[in-house]
Amino acid sequence: MNFGKKYISLQLAIIIFVVTVVVVALSVTGILLANTTAHNIEMHQAEKAMGIAQTVSEVPIVKQSLVGDAQTEDVQAFIRKIRQDTNMLFIVVMDMDRKRKTHPNFKLIGKEFVGGDELPVLKGKRYTSIAEGTLGPSLRAFHPVYNDQGKQIGAVSVGISLKNVKEAVNKSNYIIYAGMGVGIVIGVVGAVLLARKINRILFGLQPYKIANLLEERNAMLESVREGIIAVNPEYDIVVANAEAIRIFQKAGLPPDPIGRKIDEYLPVSRLIRILQSNKAEYDQESDINGLPILVNRVPVTVNGQVVGAISTFRDKSELKTLVEQLTGIRTYAEALRAQTHEFMNILHVITGMLHIKEYDGLENYLRKQTKLFQAETGSVSNIVKDPVMAGFLLSKGSYARENQVKLSFSANKPLPESADPNISHHLITIIGNLIDNAFDAVRKNVEKRVVLNIEYDDSHCTITIKDNGKGIREDIRGTIFQKAKSTKGPDKGFGLYNVRQSVEALGGIITFDSDETGTSFMVRFPYKEEGG
Repeated sequence: MNFGKKYISLQLAIIIFVVTVVVVALSVTGILLANTTAHNIEMHQAEKAMGIAQTVSEVPIVKQSLVGDAQTEDVQAFIRKIRQDTNMLFIVVMDMDRKRKTHPNFKLIGKEFVGGDELPVLKGKRYTSIAEGTLGPSLRAFHPVYNDQGKQIGAVSVGISLKNVKEAVNKSNYIIYAGMGVGIVIGVVGAVLLARKINRILFGLQPYKIANLLEERNAMLESVREGIIAVNPEYDIVVANAEAIRIFQKAGLPPDPIGRKIDEYLPVSRLIRILQSNKAEYDQESDINGLPILVNRVPVTVNGQVVGAISTFRDKSELKTLVEQLTGIRTYAEALRAQTHEFMNILHVITGMLHIKEYDGLENYLRKQTKLFQAETGSVSNIVKDPVMAGFLLSKGSYARENQVKLSFSANKPLPESADPNISHHLITIIGNLIDNAFDAVRKNVEKRVVLNIEYDDSHCTITIKDNGKGIREDIRGTIFQKAKSTKGPDKGFGLYNVRQSVEALGGIITFDSDETGTSFMVRFPYKEEGG
């Protein structure tokens, strides 16, 4: 709620609204109830007076007084007793000439009835009216009196003081208005308590701030690259951002998950298990209709109670491409570092020989390095035609010399460039990690040998990497391709896992043979030549 451009607090707005509703509702109800009650009281008093008038009209002594067969004193005494017992203002018996036969004031007996509302009863009608007589304003009931032959011989008028009627109405209205006052006080107190309760639930946030937070939350959900879904304790999907819907559609699921049961829409989500166990799961591999994803699942807890669960996930194929690119970059960087280190050593030698003016020795040294580079370049060019792969293998040769490892390359024929440019990243991941593992395996050997052989038969490529290390321990041979499984220490064990992932991406297979004389890894996969 706002006035002009200024906002008032939600707590004050709730109080004003609830108090207004309570006051208006109780006021309208009270007024209607007071009017209805006043009308009912007047009707009740009129019915009471009419009942007394009817009863009096049927009493024999009253009839006899109207035909002259009863003494006036006897009728007066009888009527006085009834009037006192019923607390009526007056009970008047009159004849057809409007002459009173009874009256609370003895001096008025025999005189005409006063008020002007008595004429209809002398014509046989019964009714009530309000008029002012000798005793003041009153509510009057009129009833005709008939003899035994059914002829009207007079009438009875019973009056109730309007003052008494109003007192009864005021007493009833007092109770009603007192109840209204109590209701309004209770409503105000309830409004204050309700406003404070809502304010605590909303952490004191005002509606416009809540709206801003909601807009910011939606913007954040839609901007992240991860798919996000959330469920409530009833297992209904309550949140699904655009990335989640994109992945669901990619996996062939309907694009409208909101409101659906999670176990029906996405049975592999495991969010029901998270709700029941209240335990988070991180970096879990799963798939949606064959689409591989990497998932995190966490429960949402408020005040110690689980109120939902959230799952964040990414298309694993996209992550895999990113990891492969990063792995390739790291491998390139290591290779460049090795080459840079080797060339720095060569430059140091050249600088030293120039300094001591050993020109003949320098010439022989440069000739030797040139022949070595040409030999290596020629050797690598006979293995692969892809310039990226060639440069990579040359850098590995530099790294091998730096670490006193004899690295040799062989091939049945040069491997042509692939029709798929992404294969280079996979080959660098496979060859780079396997050669690095081979270097680690021969590190403590006196004679360190690593052999890379590439066989190409126009449809498939087979890569074999051998070393003369001590082999792989038997107790870990079944787990070497699992993520984070390594004997090298923490934060290791991703090399062979990445190799397996790349081999699977190429649609190939990987096998190995290991004993105390060394280890041999063989990778075979389909390979299509560029332009072939």
